[in-house]
Amino acid sequence: MTFLTVCAQQSDEHTVLSFAATAADVLRFASIERIGRDEQGELNGFQRPQVAAHIREIRDYLEKPNSVLPNPIVVAFTDRVKTEDLGDGLVRLSIDMSKGAPGLVVDGQQRLSALAEVDRNFQIFVSVLICRDEAELRRQFVLINNTKPLPKSLIYELLPTVDELPPRLSRRSTAADITARLNFEKTALEGRIKQHTQPDGMIADTVMQKVIMESLTNGVMRELIRGPKGIGRCVKIVSNFFEAVKTTFYHDWHGHKPATSRLLHGAGIQAMGDVMEVLAQRNDARSVEEFREGIECLKGKTAWTSGEWNFDGETRRWNSLQNVNRDVALLKHYLVGVVKADQRKRRKAAPAPLFEQEVAAE
Repeated sequence: MTFLTVCAQQSDEHTVLSFAATAADVLRFASIERIGRDEQGELNGFQRPQVAAHIREIRDYLEKPNSVLPNPIVVAFTDRVKTEDLGDGLVRLSIDMSKGAPGLVVDGQQRLSALAEVDRNFQIFVSVLICRDEAELRRQFVLINNTKPLPKSLIYELLPTVDELPPRLSRRSTAADITARLNFEKTALEGRIKQHTQPDGMIADTVMQKVIMESLTNGVMRELIRGPKGIGRCVKIVSNFFEAVKTTFYHDWHGHKPATSRLLHGAGIQAMGDVMEVLAQRNDARSVEEFREGIECLKGKTAWTSGEWNFDGETRRWNSLQNVNRDVALLKHYLVGVVKADQRKRRKAAPAPLFEQEVAAE
């Protein structure tokens, strides 16, 4: 397929072209890759699932004779395209179709899907970005869509596959990588975290990422991540902690979702994240048993699925806690306070070391 295009002078490292084509033509040389994971849990594709209602709205509008669609569809190529400079900003784009569609839709998938259902001779603008490889393609997708109202969880799930990110996104990338490994490897949270590639999960991925980011910044993971196999060690400590949580609060965890148990709710996950930090940093807890011993003191003092929380000077129904800053802080302060009080009690009750007893006898 050959198109006469206009070349925009932008980055020296990229070729950016624009031309008009029908939706049928675009779908011949470009495909929409839905985000998913293979049997090994590896990420592939990057587009969110189709939103049927949104597509219907666009289609209903485009079926009107006076409709216009000035926003372009963005298509990226990594190979099987050639360009010929014709001068005066004009470029002939040749697309090799011998092995199928080589392009990938980076932006505008809903518009393109809607237009494909419209029986009109309707052209749309197409912006073409020629990338050096697939890694660069993914990077451009994230950067292009990060300023638009795409689901943040989709962007965050893609981050670990992208290099050369701004510092803000780079920190999130590490947390997203740990979250994905917790969700798709043999861990205590396998299949439990809700992501675009695991829609049946219960725990919000952004909440889990927030717990991990706080630990990477000021907690136990700040040191773990710097050592050998840092990512794996971070995955292990979170998995061990939540294995202890699952066994300690068995009836509050199994068979529940955030609406029926605040243990799986955003507020509960964040608060328990602080409990993990206290035990890991003050008690050097690392194993499931060490964490289980540390949170045993919380049994009988929580209201994850029924009853009331008795905070200092305030009583709250179990399901009144919401994932807002005030409620999260309230629950964190309460749970951490119980754990710290238990630690102080244990230290006072611990017998003196033998050598101290011998010195005292002398």
